[in-house]
Formats: sequence, structure tokens, C-alpha cells
Amino acid sequence: MESTKHCFVPAIQQRIAQVVVGQEIVVERLLIALFTGGHILLEGLPGLAKTLLANTLANSIELQFKRVQFTIDLLPSDILGSEVLNPRDQTFTVQKGPIFTHLLLADEINRAAPKVQSALLEAMQERKVTIGGQGLPLPAPFLVIATQNPVEQSGTFELPEAQMDRFMLCHRLHYPKREEEEDILKRMLRMGLKREKEGAIPQTAFDTFNEESPATLSELTEVMEEIQKVHVSDVFLKHCVDLVGQTREHPDLELGASPRASMALVQAARARALIHQREYVVPEDLFALAEDVILHRVRLTYTAQAQGKRGRDLIDKLLMEVTS
Repeated sequence: MESTKHCFVPAIQQRIAQVVVGQEIVVERLLIALFTGGHILLEGLPGLAKTLLANTLANSIELQFKRVQFTIDLLPSDILGSEVLNPRDQTFTVQKGPIFTHLLLADEINRAAPKVQSALLEAMQERKVTIGGQGLPLPAPFLVIATQNPVEQSGTFELPEAQMDRFMLCHRLHYPKREEEEDILKRMLRMGLKREKEGAIPQTAFDTFNEESPATLSELTEVMEEIQKVHVSDVFLKHCVDLVGQTREHPDLELGASPRASMALVQAARARALIHQREYVVPEDLFALAEDVILHRVRLTYTAQAQGKRGRDLIDKLLMEVTS
């Protein structure tokens, strides 16, 4: 068990690094969500390797992976599945949708109609889907990696606060550093061509998925069990409760975080501790995760926004107050 715990995470990180340049923090957040059974929302501009990251993570652990591009005309049945009539014997059979997978990439989730968003988020919470009166459990593990563009507002439907609360983490992606972008270009130059019968097409990073996965589903299960053994002190619990409680009373916030935020902080901190080869959580875990756990669950007042105040600055200030 000890060898699994100490080798599993580095093996996954090494495999992802072979395909994706940089993005170490994003990889850590994805692993935290996967290990704890949470879900993650990624905010970022197009072209920042969100699809490649999710695909590489699934390929690294022998997990099933599916991607759904959310659009305005998407229906709930396009994600969940539906009953299909068999003309031979006039019976209905269940046609499962793409949600029946281990890793589901919900690309540009805020472009779909609210009823589609609601159907997906309900399945995320209950981990089962009802089709034709029949309850069907989703595979285990089950992780939704949703993305949304923070800039484009035309043709989008903002996720309500109650639905945003379903995401354990919300991480904001940034452009790569200069040296990382240079590395991306160098890797591109080494790609070459991929032959297709008599023709050929340029290779992409997706064409590198030809090696055996370095980890198995059973090893992932062992790591998830190990996370439940990570020690959390009473002081750390108190800091989590105080931090979330402060968001409900602060005059610059019209919407505070729910108890789900406190639970997410503790579970995410345990997973981060294991990723960093520790058997206990430390204050650094709280400081590292607070923004991704809390920021999407709170809302600034109109006055605070007009004064140019930012949610992340407010969370940093509250962190210093509750831990001092």
C-alpha cells in the first residue's frame, strides 16, 4: 500500500508532463477532484489545453473518457441517454448517453440551456440517471470536468449559484509562461506526420496516447482509501469553519459560502496532503485551496464591485484573519 501511495501520483504527473507543458497546479486540482469524488469547473480562454489535460488524465489511469460540446440546441437526452424503440419486437431499449463514463468533459457548459445544465448537475449530485423510470448508476469513479469561457457572454447562460455550489473546485486557467510556450513550440516541431493509408496528416499531442497507462483503477481505489486516513487536526477544522463563516457575515458579500464549502475544504486538503506525500494537513493546504473552493460560491455586493474590490483579495484577507 505504501508503494502505491508514493508511486501513483508521481507516475500520473510524469505521464501528463510528457503530453502537456506546465499546468502543474491544474493537474493537482484535477487529481484532488478525482481522488475525493468531487467535480471541477475550469475557467479559461480557448486553447489552454483543457481537453488535452482531461484526455491525458483519463489515459494515465485506464479511465473511460468522453467529451460533450455544450451548445444552445443540446437536449438533456443528448447527455443522459433515452429510450429507443426497437421496430422488430416493438419494445423500448435504453440507449445510454455519454455521461456513462469515468471522466466527462463538459466543454463550455454555460452555452447550454438551463434545463440541460440542471440535468447534468443533478446527475453529478446523485451519481445516477433515470431513463424511462429505470434508475441507472453511473460508473465509479465519476468525475465531471466542466469548462466555461469567462470573457464571452453572447449566447451563454450563467450558472446559478446553487449549481455552482455543486462544483467542489473552480480553477482559473492562465496563459503559459514564455519558456513554457517556447517548449510547446519545440514539441510541435518534433511531432512530424501521421500516415493515414496513402495520405498523411500532421501529428498532434493526442497522437502520443500509444503507451500503456502507468496506473490502474484498482490503484486509484487504494489511493482514495488512503486519503480517508489523512489526519485533520481540530485547529484546521476550526480555521475552515471560521473562514466559511466569515463569508456569510462580511458586508462586502451578499452571498456567503454554504457548509458544502467547509466539507470541500477539508476533503481537498486531505487529497493535497497525500499528493505532497504527507499523512496530515497543514495550513499551507488551506491557503492553497481557499480561492478555488470558495470564490465561485460567494458574490460581491454591487457597491463592492463598483468600488473595484475583488473576491480573491477578500478571501486572502479573511484567511489572514482566521489563521492569525
